[in-house]
Order: sequence, then C-alpha cells, then structure tokens
Amino acid sequence: MIDPAVEVERLRKELRRHEHLYYVLDQPEITDAEYDALMTELRGLEEHHPELATADSPTRRVGGKAREGFVKVPHSSAMLSLDNALNEEELRAFDARVRELLGGADFRYVTELKMDGLSMSADYRDGRFTQAVTRGDGTVGEDVTENARTIHSIPLNVAGSLPEFEVRGEVVMNRRAFERLNLERDEKGLSRFANPRNAAAGSLRVLEPQITASRRLDYYTYFLLSGGRPAMDSHWASLDELVRLGFKVNSQRSLCHAVDEVLAYCAEWEARREHLPYEIDGVVVKVDSVEQQRQLGYTAKAPRWAIAYKYPARQAKTVVLGIEVQVGRTGALTPVAILDPKEVGGVTVARATLHNEDEIARLGLQIGDEVVIERSGDVIPKVVRVSAQGSVRKPFHMPAVCPVCGGAVVREEGEAASRCINTNCPARLKESILHFASRGVMNIDGVGEALADHLVDRNLAHSVADLYSLTLEQLLTLERMGPKSAANVLRNIENSKRNPLPRVITALGIRFVGERTAVFLAEAFSSMDAIAAASADELQRAEEVGPKVAESLFHFFREPHNQELVDRLRNAGLRFTYESTRPKDGPLEGLTFVLTGALPTLSREQAKELIERAGGKVSTSVSKKTSYVLAGEDAGSKLDKARTLGLRIIDEVKFFDILRAG
Repeated sequence: MIDPAVEVERLRKELRRHEHLYYVLDQPEITDAEYDALMTELRGLEEHHPELATADSPTRRVGGKAREGFVKVPHSSAMLSLDNALNEEELRAFDARVRELLGGADFRYVTELKMDGLSMSADYRDGRFTQAVTRGDGTVGEDVTENARTIHSIPLNVAGSLPEFEVRGEVVMNRRAFERLNLERDEKGLSRFANPRNAAAGSLRVLEPQITASRRLDYYTYFLLSGGRPAMDSHWASLDELVRLGFKVNSQRSLCHAVDEVLAYCAEWEARREHLPYEIDGVVVKVDSVEQQRQLGYTAKAPRWAIAYKYPARQAKTVVLGIEVQVGRTGALTPVAILDPKEVGGVTVARATLHNEDEIARLGLQIGDEVVIERSGDVIPKVVRVSAQGSVRKPFHMPAVCPVCGGAVVREEGEAASRCINTNCPARLKESILHFASRGVMNIDGVGEALADHLVDRNLAHSVADLYSLTLEQLLTLERMGPKSAANVLRNIENSKRNPLPRVITALGIRFVGERTAVFLAEAFSSMDAIAAASADELQRAEEVGPKVAESLFHFFREPHNQELVDRLRNAGLRFTYESTRPKDGPLEGLTFVLTGALPTLSREQAKELIERAGGKVSTSVSKKTSYVLAGEDAGSKLDKARTLGLRIIDEVKFFDILRAG
C-alpha cells in the first residue's frame, strides 16, 4: 500500500515542476486537464490526511479569507525610486558621473527592460514563501501575502542555500490578460482599467484573494537580498541565482561595457516593444558590481548607480475620417475612430478606440475633427483629445440595433456601454460557447477555446444550442480531433443535460446573473418558463435581485433570438424545472447573515454552511435587510456600517445560542 505522506510529497514535487515549466519557462509539458487531475488528486489526499497539509502546498495558492484592509509593514531596506533619463544626452551625463565617481575604474552596466507594473518584495524563510509587501512609499508598504500567493510565478517553496532571503520584482499583467479583464468589466458594467499597470496594482490590492487569482498576474524578479543587502557580489550574478532558484527573471537583459552599448540596447527595444507580451516604458541601467554600487552610494531619494531611461510618449495628430462600431465578445458595442493613417512610435495607426458614447461626448468629438492619438501604456491606440474642430463636422450616434446580427441593443441606466443582448450574435458566439461549457456552469469538458473557434469558424455552431446537435462525423472533420476525443466531447455534452436549472440559467450568460443569483431565481420561480414570463417587478421577488438585475433579465427574455435559444435548449432536454434543496422551517429560516472578521473556531465557509443548513442565508453586503452581523476579530468596515444602521451584531457564542434555540 502506498504511503500517503510519500504520495503527497510526490504530487507536490510534480505540480511544482509543472508550475515552473508553465508559468516561469513558458514550456508546458502537460495539458490543463492533466494538471487539474494531479491537483485534484493532491487535494483529495490532503483532505483525507489533514496532518499532511502544509502552507507551501500547491493547493494553498487560493483560499485565504477576505480581508478588511492591509497591514503596513516596514521594508528591510528602502525600495528607492530611480532618477530618469529622458534622452541620450541625459543618459550620457549619468555615465559621465559614474565614471567620475569611480575614478576611472573599469565597470560594466546591466540593462533590463523597465516593466510597467507594481514593485513588490517577497520574503522566504527556510525555503518557504512567508510574506509579500508592496513598495508603498519605499520605506513602508502593505502586506499582500494572501493575494501574492495566488500568483503562480511566485514559488511557494524554494530549494536554496540561504536560510532567509528576500526577492524584489515587478507585478505585471500581460496584454492578453488585460484585454480579457476589460472585456469582463464591460460585461459587468464596470469602468475599464486605463492600462495594464493600473490593472495589476488594483488586482494585487483587492480584499478577496480569489479575485486576484482570476486576474492572471505575473511576477518578474530583479533583486536578491539577504538581511536587506545584495546577496551576491554582482547584479548579474543575482539575476542568474534567481533563475537557478526558480524565479521568473526577464530574459531580455544584457551586459554592457560602454554607454554606446546601453544606448543601442535602448534603441533596439524601443523599436521592438510592441511585439512584447507585456508593457514596458523604458530601460533600467545599473552598475553591475555591488562593491562599486556601494562606492557610488545614494542621493536622498535614488541610487547613484542606477537610472531609468524613459521612452518618449508616442503621440501624433490626425483627422477622424469616420466612426465604426465593433461588437465585442461580450456584446459590448465599441465605437472606433477611422483615422487618416499616421505613424506613431514606428507603427502606422489607422484606427483608435473611442470606448463608448460618454467618452465621445467628453472629448466633444465629431467626424471631421483633428485629434491627438496616443500609444503610451494602452494595448490599442486611443484618442486623447480634440486638437481642432473640422471645417465640416458630423456627430456620431450609437446604432439602435446590432450592426452584426440586427439584434436588440440595450444601454442600461447608469451604464457607459451599449450592448447587443442576442446570445447567439456571431460577434460574441465563441465567448458564449466558452461560458456555457465552462467548469461551474454546464461543465462540458473538452469544449475549450480551440474547439469553440473551430465550431464557429467551420459553421458547425450558430448558437450554443447547436452543441446538442453535433455529430461524431462533424467533430472528426475538425483539426486535432480523433475518434476518442470526439466521443468524449459528445458524452460530456450529453451528460450536461443533467445539470440543475440554476446551472442552465447561469449558462445563458445574462448580464449580472451569476451562479448565486441563478440559485435565488430558481428558488423563487421553480422553472425557466416562469422566470422568462415574469415582469421586471415580479423578478425582484427573488433574493438579491434588484431593479438593475431584473431589467437585464426582462430584456434578455424579450429578445427574439434569446427566446429561440431557450426553446431549443428545452427541446434538447435540459432541465427547466427546479425543486428547492433549502431546508424548510429551519431555525434560521427567513434570516440573513453577514460575516466579517475572523471567528474563534469557525472558518467563513464552515459558518456559511451552518447557516444555510439551518435554512438561513448569507449575504456579502450589509443592508437594512440584514438580520445579524456575525463579527469576529479584526472586523472592519462592514461592522462599522452595521453599527450605523443599528443592526444586531453577534459573536460566535451568540451565534451558537441562536442555532440551539431553534
């Protein structure tokens, strides 16, 4: 019989290896499904043998409890900012100062791409990740350990000779993750992040680690310290050691022996920066020798041995020839300026995003105007301002119907974006299929991004309902689809018909309707048909369904294309009725609880389970509808709001009294 402790350690070692291959080296050896299977196996062993659980296990990346705020933590040594060189003359002046201060001694520079993100330190003790702190003001930062733990390029366990050490680096969000995040925010009616740096900073500082985990952040390291001082004799050696230890280090670095080599490096990457998967805003230049760094010393705010060469802003003036409307994967209609083509930063720009109607109004823009366009920080060019009104101008109006499918276009009150609400709109069909099939929704394993692309591109799917009419012969015509894989996909599609009504509601992709709201709707109406027939006022009978969610539901079920989709899913055999599993007449029936702070003996999940098992409900926000606020240690803003509203606040002891009294 296999020793559980041996098997747990084997699985952890294997998972750490695959994490390093995927997230650090970008050289995966196994599929996501195979990785998930290993993780599930390890998680099962740890649940059955809790004595084997450790803080550095790959299963512990996500799961930290929500926080009420961030604790301030002093740095081991100052995380100073760098002085800037804005042109060749200023960089040569920096080089002259270094040469003068070193008295003509030989030295060399290390050049690294200046990644546009958020600086953060990470501490390790006996090889285990223990704490992460943001740069803050350079002297004191914020403890973001639980959030940083979710970043897969940060190893939780490191094999090295130093008993205690610290790494410093940059938390970044790559372009693809940034685009995906802004599409998700469009779908939820939230404001867009202006650039990847803001997105990375905001994602690292949210109070829910699960949200950070979903944002796909990355961490590139550039300093290795021990006791607050450099751990190696040279900066280049530190970078090599970080690589050896398993950290992610930007490979686009160089050793330079003269300032002309540095300038050549800066020019090369200014020309190539658009081809990088992440944003950079310049180059960092450092004297390599740590002893020479010590000799050069510091000014009051920056080291004398390093400088940031900043690339100039990339702007140009041009004329708006027209405005087209694109429909995104989430149904959002985005106006795009068609420009008189201009070269900006070495790239010819003929189109620029205008985001939405409100942005056009803010700019005071009309077709025919001269505008300033920019490629500085954003993934795609944008219009910065109107520089001169055109002699002939034409105002823009958002279309009343979708330009792709002719479906209804809706702009909810208080929302910036207008949206096509036809789930089967060709512009958003691939995303609809991915959402429909995803884990936690209809859970159709095998229907991923590649298959969704093939189904739509080969005209095998014009609707998510077409998944249920796919044949083996059709799937076998697709690239990389063998008989076994095709049969598995069809079996998983068939199995998905057994999913309960809340999953089906979630799968429809209705704005503001997630898994939790779908359960409340199923509880309140018991059938899809009843939900579809309800008025906006009637829909608000369901828990946590307010006017905004109700209007979204009402419009969705009145759109003819969506009505056809619902009918086809019913005919395919999906479950359209629901029997509540909530306990009747439990001791907490009709009561709503909000949890805040750390309880003495219960985790939040345990407390939530006890409440729901007794017929009660748990809400994430405090309101006048809240029956009790269950507060523990370090309770924060929710407790303050509860006191302001005069709500009943209880501790864990009182909570158990209420349970027993029932």
